[in-house]
Amino acid sequence: MEGMLASGGPRRALAGFFVSGVLLSFLGAILPAWQHHISSEYGIVGLYFLGLAIGLLASVGFAPRLLERKGIGWTLAFACGAAGIAFVFLAFVSPPVSAWWRIAGMTWLGFAAGVLHTAMFHAVSPMYRHDPAATINLAGILFGLGCLAVTLLISGAFYAYTASTLQAWIAVIPALFGWMYVKAPFAPQPVPHHPPVGQIFAELRSPVAVLLALLLFFQLGNEWAIAGWLPLFLIQRLGISPAASLIMLALYWLALLVGRVAAQSVLPRTSHARMLFLSAAGAVFGCIILLATNNQFGAVSGVLLLGAAFAPIYPLLVEKIGHRFPSFHPGFYNGIFSVALAGGLLAPSTLGFWAAQFGIGVVMGLPLLGSGVVFVLLLLISLEARLSTRR
Repeated sequence: MEGMLASGGPRRALAGFFVSGVLLSFLGAILPAWQHHISSEYGIVGLYFLGLAIGLLASVGFAPRLLERKGIGWTLAFACGAAGIAFVFLAFVSPPVSAWWRIAGMTWLGFAAGVLHTAMFHAVSPMYRHDPAATINLAGILFGLGCLAVTLLISGAFYAYTASTLQAWIAVIPALFGWMYVKAPFAPQPVPHHPPVGQIFAELRSPVAVLLALLLFFQLGNEWAIAGWLPLFLIQRLGISPAASLIMLALYWLALLVGRVAAQSVLPRTSHARMLFLSAAGAVFGCIILLATNNQFGAVSGVLLLGAAFAPIYPLLVEKIGHRFPSFHPGFYNGIFSVALAGGLLAPSTLGFWAAQFGIGVVMGLPLLGSGVVFVLLLLISLEARLSTRR
């Protein structure tokens, strides 16, 4: 692993996960600056997240062709440049401009993030094949740093600068990384193609594939539901200030980050199945605390518990997928797993429409339900593994 990380190309590509964290966590952090904490137009917030998801899905067919024609470095630079343009565009269409312009900007930002992910995962695929859990943990640490950085930037300057100014500053981050990728050399790698439709349906015949896909779907949905809606939930339920709610979001990202670092050292000495079960149970209790609390101490406790509980689940799931399906390539959202990965962004979008109907409380109720489903799915996967060993 150390030898692979020592090579310049994969190391620079891995650093792009910091940019990915900035892009995907931006919306949850900017919503108070867009004044959505003083309105109940939750459906508009749902459309922002839907636009982000549509942009990501739109990149799936485009990014591999761009990668094949232009190479890894050029594709990474293009994605970062597109993200910087998206942030500048959003700076010009901040409220009171019509929300439809921001929805379009979020769609473009999602497209840039999707192209970035395809190029990054392709570039680090040799590291992934060598050690899936360690690679995903390293990527998760950088991703968490990006999420934490953009949240702290917005919270620290919330009262000092306008939303437009904040977004212009954020645009500098992907621009700097794009300049680095223009200059960086990358060894050429063959671009794998998507499997045929018949192979995708063949995956659906495997019970464990369906269970793993559902588990990934609900887990990513839980994580991004919290990341996207936590500030608005805390402001409206507890009456805290927007800046304080963003500090709570930063604590969530910090707990995820510290949890991923801790998991890196604990994983070799701990039963992975036991860690998954403990994490799922901790997530359930964290959601219950946030639903029941009426003070900041309870909110901090719930947020930290949720972040710590969520931290090891995704890397362990990816490792389990890699073991059961060795042909799975991390660079493409292919087969049944594309449905699972879409869940992470569709969950906060769905929450917007549900919150418009049932109130802001549903924001924490859905992750609670999803965490319970994750726990049940883990039991089913464990049962399936035991039955398969007896055959």
